[in-house]
Amino acid sequence: MKFNTGAVVHEPGSTKKNKTGNWREERPIINMAKCTGCGICWVVCPDGAPFKKGKVFDIDYDYCKGCLICKRECPFNAIDSVDEER
Repeated sequence: MKFNTGAVVHEPGSTKKNKTGNWREERPIINMAKCTGCGICWVVCPDGAPFKKGKVFDIDYDYCKGCLICKRECPFNAIDSVDEER
């Protein structure tokens, strides 16, 4: 019996070649006054959209798909969301 292989990453880091931000329905917004720079948003993001900006994090919207995992997991409630404008 032959099985098809799924979810194989043939080229690690290749997501940076594919800007997927236009998939978003909602846009996460980081409140810089509440962000402590803990990095949990960066750890949980499946696309690596959060990035360190000084002592806090910001979001690279070219790669953010709007899943809002970062918002749900932020222990400081520093991430809110707004509807994406087209």
